[in-house]
Amino acid sequence: MQKRMEPVEPVERVVRHFEEDLSLLKKRLLEMGGLAEEQVRLVIQGLVERTPSLLDRVLAGDESINTLQIEIDNRCFTLLALHQPMAVDLRTIMAATKISVDLERIGDLAVNIAEAAKRYTMHPPVKRLIDIPRMATLAQQMLRDSLDAFVRRDTALAQHVLNEDDKLDALKDQIFRELLTFMLQDPATIEPSLDLILISRHLERIGDHATNVAEDVIFMVSAKDVRHHAAERIE
Repeated sequence: MQKRMEPVEPVERVVRHFEEDLSLLKKRLLEMGGLAEEQVRLVIQGLVERTPSLLDRVLAGDESINTLQIEIDNRCFTLLALHQPMAVDLRTIMAATKISVDLERIGDLAVNIAEAAKRYTMHPPVKRLIDIPRMATLAQQMLRDSLDAFVRRDTALAQHVLNEDDKLDALKDQIFRELLTFMLQDPATIEPSLDLILISRHLERIGDHATNVAEDVIFMVSAKDVRHHAAERIE
């Protein structure tokens, strides 16, 4: 008795399914990035306006980011198992798994900022907040640009994100020097000033995660690893 052959799915359909699944993966990654960026925006607004309800929203909003990370990981594993991609497609999927980790950690940092901000609002304001919102705006833009670079496979935009990191570091150092002056002049400002310094460090870390995404984009597109080699990053 002749063995019945199972029908083989046409190559075109397999390719189309892969492209659709990859497109959906990118969409979910952008959704996760949008949530992380919104967390940062809300927490800084809550800090500047001294609004506990906004800070509480950030503290309660981390679960959505965590859920998306799990979904993205599952989609990546499925794509790897079913399609066994190679070259740039393989690097894209591997980059997506790493980017989701960075986005989840950005969500965690927003929660950390919310906790420090709630402590800060229990004290009289140390000073008018100017540089911390600037740091937050820059960090959010870096995150947005790094994700755009991922979707567009734009290494020039990714390199721009890497170049912006120095500005974030400079703002953090400026904040530290200014708050140190306040603490030396008035011991009552020490505790709230330390919270502001901590918040600036969390914002710097958010920028670091955005640069991680940008480095992943450069590797995804060009197969060039620019981690720990700032002087060798693409021109």
